[in-house]
Amino acid sequence: MDIRKVFGANVRSYRLAAGLSQEAVAVRMGADRAYVSAIERGLQNVTLLSIWEIAQALSVRPADLVMEPVPKSKS
Repeated sequence: MDIRKVFGANVRSYRLAAGLSQEAVAVRMGADRAYVSAIERGLQNVTLLSIWEIAQALSVRPADLVMEPVPKSKS
């Protein structure tokens, strides 16, 4: 799976869980809302610094943002 898609999906998931808008995350990062949107859509190749800033904005560990989801077992 494309790491940009994984990262973007995780950012979106954590953002929604925190009840934050893309604008709120962008303000916390000191970035533009369109940048956050591009990240969530997997279109932006982010830097390590951006990963750190997004993690801080969402109050999560940077590693949480790059982890692929664990497939659910079929019971």
